[in-house]
Amino acid sequence: MAAPPLPGPLAHLAPLLAHYGYWAVGGFVLVEDFGVPAPGETILIAAGIYAGAGQLNIVAVAVIAFTAAVVGDNIGYLIGHTGGRAFVHRWGRYVFVTPERFQKAEEFFTRHGGKIVVVARFVEGLRQVNGIIAGTSGMLWRRFLVFNAIGAALWVGLWASLAYVAGSHITAIYEEISRYQLYALVALVVLVAALVLRRVWRRRHQD
Repeated sequence: MAAPPLPGPLAHLAPLLAHYGYWAVGGFVLVEDFGVPAPGETILIAAGIYAGAGQLNIVAVAVIAFTAAVVGDNIGYLIGHTGGRAFVHRWGRYVFVTPERFQKAEEFFTRHGGKIVVVARFVEGLRQVNGIIAGTSGMLWRRFLVFNAIGAALWVGLWASLAYVAGSHITAIYEEISRYQLYALVALVVLVAALVLRRVWRRRHQD
C-alpha cells in the first residue's frame, strides 16, 4: 500500500517519514521536549496517519514517541537542575527575581508541580520547557518522572490514536483542539493563582 498524502501542514513531513520512519518520530519528539524548535507533535500525528494506512506500526509509533517524550523531558530537567538555579541567582535580580522569591517558587512547584507537568504536555510552548522549569525550580526528580510519564502517555495516546483513526481528517480535528489550547493555558494560570492565594490565606489565618 502506498504512503497516504499527508494533509495541509503535515505534508512537508512526508519525506522525513518516508526516509527515516520511526527514527524521525523518536528524534523530533526527543529534541522538542528539551526546548529545541522541532515539529514533535506534528510528526507524531503524521506517523499516526501512516500507521493507519499500514505504513508504520501504531504500537511501535506510540512506544517510540512515549519513550522519546520521557527521555527528552528528563534531559530538560537535567539542564534546569544543573544550570538553571545559578543562572537565576546571577541574572534574576535584573528582572526582580531575587533568590528569596525564587526559593518560594521552588517550594510552590515542589508541592503543586505534578499538575502543571501533566497539563503542560498539551500546551504549545509549555510542552517544550516544562522539564527545564521543573529542574530549575527544584522539583524532586522522582516526582517529576512520574507526572511526566503520565502526561506523555496521555499526549501520545491522544494524538496517535486520533491520527490512526481519523486519517486525513486529522488536520480539522487538530485545528479545533488547538483553538482551546489558549483556554487550557488560561485555566492553568488560574489554577496556579488560586493555589497561591489559598496558601497565602492559610498562612495569614495561622499567624
